[in-house]
Amino acid sequence: MGTIEQRLSDLGITVPEAPAPAANYVPTVISGTMLYVSGQISMVDGKPGFIGKLGAEIDGPTGQEAARACGLALIAQAKAALGELDRVVRVVKLTGFVNSTPDFDQQPMVVNGCSNLIAEVFGDAGKHARSAVGVANLPFGVAVEVEGIFEIR
Repeated sequence: MGTIEQRLSDLGITVPEAPAPAANYVPTVISGTMLYVSGQISMVDGKPGFIGKLGAEIDGPTGQEAARACGLALIAQAKAALGELDRVVRVVKLTGFVNSTPDFDQQPMVVNGCSNLIAEVFGDAGKHARSAVGVANLPFGVAVEVEGIFEIR
C-alpha cells in the first residue's frame, strides 16, 4: 500500500470507483508529466447527487459536501489513470464550477469542500492554485463540478 493509500485509510476515506464519462470525452489525459482530469460532478452512490442551486435549494455547507464528492471523484479518476496515487507529485490546479443563483457569492467557500479534501489527502503536494466560479446550470442539475490538473511521475 502506497503512502497516499495509507493516508486515505488512516483518514477513513473510501475512494469510489471512477465514474464513466457522461458524454463524448475521456475522463483523463496524460501529457508528459501532467494528468488532466475532466470535470467531475457531485456523485452519490454512483448517481448525480446534490441537485439544485446554491442560494436556492442548497446551502453553503451542503455545497461543500457536494464539492467534497467531486474531490473524491477526482481522486478516483487519478487512481484509475495512474494505477497508484503515489505517482502524484503535486496537485497543480482545481477549477470549481458552482451552480448558483445570480446573487450567491460564496463560490470559493463551497469549492473549499474539494480543496480541503485534496490538501488532507495529498498533504503539501495538495496545495494548489484554484478558480471557483458561479454558473447558471451544470449537468444533471448538480450543485458542483470540479476539474483538476496534476503533476505526475
